Amino acid sequence: MRSMLMRAVTVAAVLTGSEAMAQTAPLNELAPKGSVRVAIAISPAPSALYAVKDSNGQYRGVTVDLGHALAAKLGKPVQFVAYASTGEITAAGDNDAWDVTFMPHDAARAKLVDFGTPYHLLQSTLLVSDKVSAKTLAEVDRPDIRIAGVEGTATARAAAAHFKQAKITHVRGVDDAVALVKAGNAEAIGLSRESLLGLRDKLPGSRVLDGGFLNSTTSVAVPRGKAAALAWVSAFVEEQKANGSIRRSLDAMGLTASQVAPPGMKP
Repeated sequence: MRSMLMRAVTVAAVLTGSEAMAQTAPLNELAPKGSVRVAIAISPAPSALYAVKDSNGQYRGVTVDLGHALAAKLGKPVQFVAYASTGEITAAGDNDAWDVTFMPHDAARAKLVDFGTPYHLLQSTLLVSDKVSAKTLAEVDRPDIRIAGVEGTATARAAAAHFKQAKITHVRGVDDAVALVKAGNAEAIGLSRESLLGLRDKLPGSRVLDGGFLNSTTSVAVPRGKAAALAWVSAFVEEQKANGSIRRSLDAMGLTASQVAPPGMKP
């Protein structure tokens, strides 16, 4: 009886130790500096990807809500690391600058970061200025059309592949793309549909075209080689989709037409 009791205690201790190790692994990878460093891209208009900075200097957006919820679930403070674009976030992925982020998936980027569960269905299209009469993406593909694309992003890469005659002009961030069109140095901007809809007021007379040249997902991502972190954040995003948190975040930012990715979807 005594030996059976001892074996039971030993097994329980092993299981407890295994559980502790399982919990420690994602913490070590998601909060190696003590807080969870969440990389976010900032824009003048919100989207499922881009956050905005309000008049009080606070970040607001879907990725901000996800970052707060993720850190709270881990029991760690959150630190937001702001960038002008997902291209900049990707480039910093190997520099120990951030622990988790949210960005559109494409094949080129998947070689540089590890993607987890998608939370949003993405379509990228064009906003055209009031000087452009084109009504379709095909009509925009002319040598005299300059499309502003944010450097290093999945949308800019897709635009370069899709448009054979129009010129892609790379800029650092969304603000720069808007400035380029205002100055008459570009006729169009390539971004996600929801971002472009939010930019129309900044470019009077502009239009967002139907259709898309990129149909992908926006997903959670971590720096390469962090398997425990990737598994944990993927499960977290699935939970946030299932409990309605992502839908509520989108709606709160006025993104009522944005689509939450279905459960179990792969990037």
